[in-house]
Order: sequence, then C-alpha cells, then structure tokens
Amino acid sequence: MTRINHTKAVLIRLFLILCLSVGYNCFATNKQDTEKTKPKDLQLVWEDNFDNDGYPDAQNWNFEYGFVRNRELQWYQPQNAYCQNGRLVIEGKKENIYNPNYNPLSDDWRTNRSLAQYTSACLITKGLQEWPPYGYFEISARIDVSNGAWPAIWLLGTKQGWPYCGEIDIMEFYRINNVPHLLANAAWGSEINYQANWDDAIIPLEHFTKTDPDWNDKFHTWSMHWDKKQISIYLDNELMNQIDLQQTINPDGGNPFTSDQRFYLLLNLAIGGHGGDPSLTEFPIRFEVDYVRVYKATN
Repeated sequence: MTRINHTKAVLIRLFLILCLSVGYNCFATNKQDTEKTKPKDLQLVWEDNFDNDGYPDAQNWNFEYGFVRNRELQWYQPQNAYCQNGRLVIEGKKENIYNPNYNPLSDDWRTNRSLAQYTSACLITKGLQEWPPYGYFEISARIDVSNGAWPAIWLLGTKQGWPYCGEIDIMEFYRINNVPHLLANAAWGSEINYQANWDDAIIPLEHFTKTDPDWNDKFHTWSMHWDKKQISIYLDNELMNQIDLQQTINPDGGNPFTSDQRFYLLLNLAIGGHGGDPSLTEFPIRFEVDYVRVYKATN
C-alpha cells in the first residue's frame, strides 16, 4: 500500500468511527428523549411489533367492514391491511367496490350508495385485547398527509354507546379549510344524543414541518400517559394535550375515563370527510405502524 492510499484508509477509518460515534450518540439521545414522558415503574402488558409478514395477528386484531362512520368515502375491508418488513401497512386504494347493502330507496348513507370508489382498512382490538383505564400507550407510526387522508390512532370504551363510552384520539390527522392539522382529543357524553363534549388540541402540521422539512417522511412516536387525574398525549415527547378527568363527566354522572369499563384500540386510514378531497391524490396511500405497546403501572 502506498503512503497516499494508507492515508486515505486512515482518514476513511476515522470518518467511519466518527459516523458511528455520532450515530450512537444520536440514538442514545433519542432513546433518552423518548424516556422523558414515560412514567417510571411500568410493566409491559401487551405489544405488537408486526414482525411476521402477511395478515395482522388474528389474536390481536379484528376489522371493520364497509361504510362505517362520518360519511367517509372508503369501503373498509381486511385485505387493505398487511404486515411487511416489521411494519403494519394500512393501504388506501382507489378502486370501485359494489355495495352489497345497496338500497336506492334508503335514507341511510351506508346503503344508498351503490359503489365505493375507495378502499382502506380499520383494525380494532375489540374482544381480543382490551384494557381498563390508566396506563401508558406508545405507538410508532408514519402517516400519509396526502389530500384526502384521515389516519387515526384512538381508543373507545366498551360500555354504553358513543359518546358516553368515551373516546381518546391519541393521533388524528386531517384538514381544516384545506390546512393539514394534527389533533389530540378526548370525547364524552353531552345532553344531546350522539353529540359529544370535546377536549381537543388542534395543531397545524406546519408547527412540526417548519423545524423538520422531512417530518412527513419519518416515523414518529405518539404516546399517552393516563392516570386518575388526567390524560396527557404527546408527539415525539412534545405535549399535545392534557385532559383534566375532573371535567369529563357524562350527564348521568359517570366518567368513562375513570370507570371500571375496558377500552380497545383502533388503527385506521379513512379517506375523504375531514381528510379533504382525494380526487387529485395519487393512490395508493399508506399509514404505517412500526409497533404498538401498552404498559400498566406496577404500583
């Protein structure tokens, strides 16, 4: 080896060591940052890392079918959700699906549409994996912010109908006046049937992308710390919303977030509705989840 080549090799070696050192320090810093909002004395009680390619684990996930809520455009079906390379992929597609429940004389939007022009999936743990109030939830995901996309990570209670059962939106993305926003919410019952009281945080996506132009292309960590006093929802350790559970009382006097009911998790990618107009969006669109973890306090 000539001296010039040797010098090059030394420089390359030093560069690689520096990169590894920086990478390790960045990883350590990120890991340390992730721990900032995680309470101590936690025990992992359930997780799904989506390590096996194919359909999601049937011991963990059920599916919603057809037209479900909010007059959204998509037809929910299981085949739009699959695990690949250690991630759950929920895929929104532009395709025509005949509505088997079609009735041209119906006043119900679920049955008076002959076709769905979009398909997607909603995965739910109802009846399989459910948890009582309190704990710590952590989800790593990458969302699609295309026009028309309405992804969400949320929980519903198992007792009573909505909204008396309680709803927690750890992550909801949609457009307001065509401006993309991220939301962190909780809902409970009001005096009017099927209308909720809300404690919501609505933050423009620009709040995150102005400091990180590549934000949309990355996985991010949504977490929720839920104790007897409050529900705190974070995005990458930034507090999004803190919900005072002394205020979340249903008209019947019950509190869905401190009762003895259990909650189940939903992961879905809706299309249209608050997601905006998808007509000019290039499909497919994808909502990807790296892992879901649920912890309970050991004390």
